[in-house]
Amino acid sequence: MKVSEISRVVGRVAASTVAAALFAVPVAAGDSETEQATFAAGCFWCIEADLEKVAGVLSVTSGYTGGTVSDPTYKEVSTGTTGHTEAVRVVFNPQVISYEELLDVFWRNIDPTVSDQQFCDVGSQYRSAIFYHDEAQRQAAEKSKTELMKSKPFAEPVVTDIVAAGTFYAAEAYHQDYYKKNPVPYSAYRRGCGRDRRLQDLWGEDK
Repeated sequence: MKVSEISRVVGRVAASTVAAALFAVPVAAGDSETEQATFAAGCFWCIEADLEKVAGVLSVTSGYTGGTVSDPTYKEVSTGTTGHTEAVRVVFNPQVISYEELLDVFWRNIDPTVSDQQFCDVGSQYRSAIFYHDEAQRQAAEKSKTELMKSKPFAEPVVTDIVAAGTFYAAEAYHQDYYKKNPVPYSAYRRGCGRDRRLQDLWGEDK
């Protein structure tokens, strides 16, 4: 599916959108039952779908982060001029899945060898990134990236960014759980974009 065709699909659905709202997960101080992680992996429809299937993941919210524009809209982010990337905020139970294990899931659902692109989506708004929330997450992310480069000799270097998490803006309502609400266009997009084919090429049985 061409990007222009995808845009037309999104445009038709956009008529029913509501304004984006700043997303914040209420986690009490000292609460060890839940933690947050923020990842950018190209199309947030796809990584949301992938992560919601993981045991221990409690919620996944699609949104925008990494840029300088406040309360960005999908249309604005899509121009590639806001500095934001499509991303997801993940709330998970560390007693069920550790942050390190979540990183492993993340890596195997992206192409870490390309800059400002994931699969058929091109532009800085589709760059891959790990947005760490504290020093422990930063160290874990850096370690996982180093181990990945040692264990998986890709033809190209691993270029996924590791940066401090900033303000995360929830995407419009129609983007949330898009794969559930619109299974046919979602499947057509994912297949047409070549995401799963490329992931299989990169990861093989590790996927």
